[in-house]
This record gives sequence, C-alpha cells and structure tokens, in this order.
Amino acid sequence: KIEAETVSKKIRDGEIQKIPYLLVVGDKELAEKNVRVRKRAKGDLGQMSLTRFLEKAKMEIEQKR
Repeated sequence: KIEAETVSKKIRDGEIQKIPYLLVVGDKELAEKNVRVRKRAKGDLGQMSLTRFLEKAKMEIEQKR
C-alpha cells in the first residue's frame, strides 16, 4: 500500500493491524541494500540485510512448530 502518508502513520497503521513485522526501506536503506525491521511486540530491531531478516523469520517460524 503506497500512498502519500507519513512513514510514522504507516507504522502506526501496521501496529494497529497487528502485522508481526514491518520492513522500512528508505533512501539510506536502499543505498546500503538493507531493510529497517520493526517487530510488533519489540519495536525497532535496527537495520539488516534482507537475507538476514529472512533467516531470522524462518528460524522463528521453525521454533513455533
């Protein structure tokens, strides 16, 4: 959903919708080929590569099985 909303509003909307992870990609992240990760229950987890995020998400899914 790409609209003319502020990033803060989009993050707030994601939290209200209980989306488990939000990935924020701005100019800085794009240049560094990273994503900024926010987890619903824990907040900002910082920047990491998309590959690293996918590894972490996969491990979390496997632990819940």
